[in-house]
Amino acid sequence: MDRRIAFKTALAALALAAAGSAAAQTKLKWAHVYETSEPFHKWSVWAADEIKKRSGGKYQIDVYPASQLGKENDINQGLALGTVDIIISGSSFAAKSFPRIGVTYYPYTFRDVNHLLAYTKSDIYKELTAGYEQKSGNQIVATTYYGVRHTTSNKPITKCADMKGLKIRVPDVPAYLAMPRACGANTTPIAFAEVYLALQNGTVEAQENPLPTIEAKKFFEVQKHIVLTGHIVDHLNTVVSGALWKKLPDADKKLFSEVAQEAAEKASQEVAAKEKELVATFKSRGLTVTEVNTAEFRDTVLKNVPFEQYGYQKADWERIQALVK
Repeated sequence: MDRRIAFKTALAALALAAAGSAAAQTKLKWAHVYETSEPFHKWSVWAADEIKKRSGGKYQIDVYPASQLGKENDINQGLALGTVDIIISGSSFAAKSFPRIGVTYYPYTFRDVNHLLAYTKSDIYKELTAGYEQKSGNQIVATTYYGVRHTTSNKPITKCADMKGLKIRVPDVPAYLAMPRACGANTTPIAFAEVYLALQNGTVEAQENPLPTIEAKKFFEVQKHIVLTGHIVDHLNTVVSGALWKKLPDADKKLFSEVAQEAAEKASQEVAAKEKELVATFKSRGLTVTEVNTAEFRDTVLKNVPFEQYGYQKADWERIQALVK
């Protein structure tokens, strides 16, 4: 009898321990709008697994790709609503809380990936991200290189004036609209997940995105020309909700930041390497790839698009320009 009592007591203790362990685990949601084939998803999953591993199983983070938890605007709002805990999203969306940070999306701010990465290690980066954090309550823990945005079209484009009247899909974000509108294009905001169909059925005849995204979303199937306008060196922030960040002990804040930064570095390297291959890949698929005089596009934007109309400060832009000569 004593043995049976001891056995039952041991089982009860194990059950309580298991229940306590399960209760101690914090489940979190990480959301983004990118395809599972893209580096941003791959390295988000890696980061989620690393945080679980390095925290001894304290955090279980599920990653939701391809707009499963909503479009980019939705997941940004979700940080405040508590429907998501971590997202990757562009500074253009962060600019809705703190306009100054959006200057990094003003066309031709960065010259290349190295210029962008220099910015992420600079005082102006710390200042702008701190401004966003103060206004939104959310925490930017890393920034990933997304790629250089180029234009695809079903008509040839060799200069800025060739875009006059062009029906082009552009995200409904001021900085994205600047270059096409400065060149006279007719911009149309269409949800990211719906762009392929819009191009296919002629709702729009052009769009703009980095080469890896053009491949991942298969836009090359419904476009004839790739025009290397290089108008924005794009990037994504890894953002933790303010509600979660306040709850994290300092050691866990350090853990989340370190892992997110490692993931950002790995994804950035992968994107940069992929870009180098894709021009030849698109040519082999029969697309026309056109290099243009980007200085002409840049000068048109600087002439026609004042920084102040978007809430940006030219002084911030000049500080970024001075980072790499």
